[in-house]
Amino acid sequence: MRNTIAIYAIGLVLLLSSCSEQDTTTPISFQAVQEVFGTKIDPANLPNYASQSIPNYIRKDNTGTNPITNEKAILGRVLFYDKNLSIDNTVSCASCHQQAFAFSDPLLASEGVQGGVTSRHSMRLINTRFAVESKFFWDERAPTLEAQVTTPIQDHAEMGFSGQNGRPNLTTLLDKLNGIPYYQELVQSAYGSPEVTEGRIQESLANFIRSIQSFDSKYDLGRGQVGNDAAPFPNFTAQENLGKQLFLTPPVFDGTGTRINGGAGCQGCHQAPEFDIDPNSRNNGIIRPLVPGTGQELFITRAPTLRDAVNATGGSNGPFMHSGNLAALQNALGHYNNIPAQPGNTNLDPRLAPGGNGQKLNLTGAEMSAIVAFLQTLSGRDVYTNEKWSDPFNQ
Repeated sequence: MRNTIAIYAIGLVLLLSSCSEQDTTTPISFQAVQEVFGTKIDPANLPNYASQSIPNYIRKDNTGTNPITNEKAILGRVLFYDKNLSIDNTVSCASCHQQAFAFSDPLLASEGVQGGVTSRHSMRLINTRFAVESKFFWDERAPTLEAQVTTPIQDHAEMGFSGQNGRPNLTTLLDKLNGIPYYQELVQSAYGSPEVTEGRIQESLANFIRSIQSFDSKYDLGRGQVGNDAAPFPNFTAQENLGKQLFLTPPVFDGTGTRINGGAGCQGCHQAPEFDIDPNSRNNGIIRPLVPGTGQELFITRAPTLRDAVNATGGSNGPFMHSGNLAALQNALGHYNNIPAQPGNTNLDPRLAPGGNGQKLNLTGAEMSAIVAFLQTLSGRDVYTNEKWSDPFNQ
């Protein structure tokens, strides 16, 4: 009798174990994904986000503990373009970060919910991954990209889930997304269970944003043919090589902060070949806010990479600086050519204040044109049209 019971118990355990294994390996139907996105998303053949080709001279990477997977990145792509992430279903992350403009905005201030606007110009998101700097927002208030991505969602003016003045909070958004069938399927695929949480939103959005890369520029073609950035690039014009030399070479100043020799020294804050901002950078001499009359902004230290500052034809991907007060590369270079002494700016980066004076590079017209020509070589083409970074809701 005991043997019979034992055999029965063992059989029951094996049966339950078999059922459990079968449950965890049951394929996801992706019915809702197919209904909403059609051919834009094929769960059986996801785009390559996780193992894209990266040039061997690119060494910086702030991925940290959130490595890119195809499943998380495709979930992040849907979240990035989904207007359900705003309180009135009118605004998505992509509303302020548009693929056609290197994931920035041609508007000075981006439009939020119910008449709200952003307090600073929307930063480009090109090559966000390939930087030493891990803090985000112009004032670096977010310690990581993961922390940054849900902040606009909870901003009262931007996407509205602030929990202020009668508006819903992030918990309401989580309940909303958990009720959408395509999220149940995509989150199940990425995480093994269907629940939408803030942490999963943060991880997957950061996955997608870090996947956005641009390494098909004229600069990259030339850099791949030489041993270092200082060597003349065989595919560059004489003007572009001169601009590169001026960009890389530090200036020599006299006692008044006036350049007497050397180059423009842009490399001091925007180091090639990633052209990201140095993490120790301080204020760059732009202290005006986006909205005039609201005081000075002295603690702006973050900046996007200089890659794709303009598009492949030379047009600006939106205005420059957090204030958006500079319309073109020529204007931005003109600002650095002569940093004015501004009363109250106690945070000016010392690299822009030789001898305690605002720098005066005194670049000639030919030198400025050469630097602009070089900066234009940093723009690729693929990132503006590649479908894996495009709007999956747009059939």
